[in-house]
Amino acid sequence: MDVKSDVKMIVGGVLKGLIVSLLAVLVFSFIVKLCSPGDGVIRAVNQFIKSLAVFIGCFFSLRGRFGWLKGAITGLFVFVLTYLVFALVAGTQLFDKGFLIDLLFGTAIGLIFGIISVNVRKDH
Repeated sequence: MDVKSDVKMIVGGVLKGLIVSLLAVLVFSFIVKLCSPGDGVIRAVNQFIKSLAVFIGCFFSLRGRFGWLKGAITGLFVFVLTYLVFALVAGTQLFDKGFLIDLLFGTAIGLIFGIISVNVRKDH
């Protein structure tokens, strides 16, 4: 196990995930201005965007062994950093009741996508 390589994969996955999340939220915010969907729709789409970001980050960055662990760490950091960025931009409270749920959900999603990613993209 090469720790340096694993850290590079995780950092790459987190960065890719953040970029996807930022771009998707920008597009979605434009749609929200046009359509004015309800709060429930906005929350659901935000969770989908963050999950998609974790998937993209894992799929295009993780290889090798311990996909579950690398994916869980990637998911955790994508969710934490995305949450912090958007909380600061929106000027909302940083640590509300949804924060812990977001952390658990992001870690679980990352774990699942990490397993899938390393098994689909096996190095031959």
